[in-house]
Amino acid sequence: MFAYLRGNIEYVKDNHIIVDVNGVGYKVHTSASTIERLPPLHQQVKVYTYLYIKEDAMDLYGFVDEEELSMFELLISVSGVGPKAALAILSTTSPSKFALAVVGSDVKTITRAPGIGNKLAQRIILELKDKIKSEDLISLKGEEETFTGQPNYSSEAVHALVVLGYSFAEATRAVQSVKGEGLEVEEIVKQALKNSLK
Repeated sequence: MFAYLRGNIEYVKDNHIIVDVNGVGYKVHTSASTIERLPPLHQQVKVYTYLYIKEDAMDLYGFVDEEELSMFELLISVSGVGPKAALAILSTTSPSKFALAVVGSDVKTITRAPGIGNKLAQRIILELKDKIKSEDLISLKGEEETFTGQPNYSSEAVHALVVLGYSFAEATRAVQSVKGEGLEVEEIVKQALKNSLK
């Protein structure tokens, strides 16, 4: 319903902000990392939003970049993960580090978020790793065939970067820039981000 809001920041609290858009104040729930990157009060901001609707509530969630919004949407697609849990995770780790935790099965990083236990972290890894590996994006089908001669780990790293919001071409170039053989997925993604995407 709302793709983004552009307006002035009128109020900032621990887990939400109020954005004034032409005289209408929108309460937007957000992560600590987004709050840290906001401009000063009464300055203009653009917030990418997600409208969450359930029987007894209609809440707006927002982030200062599309990468964080994409990761939020990915997180709430996991059974047992609601918006509050998703915000807790995004408040303790960046989208890039979270993706690395998923592809590297790093439960410890995910359980740093308040209220996220081992079982839930393992479910998140299981469900999102499957999505990364089996991401069936129509636009990638033809391009994937050109990604030849690379180990399976490289292919998984490309998919991890695509889930983070990079195009297939960008992700492929970044992974191909990584030197060294026999690297694990996590290390490939780390080096790709460092070399080409940062």
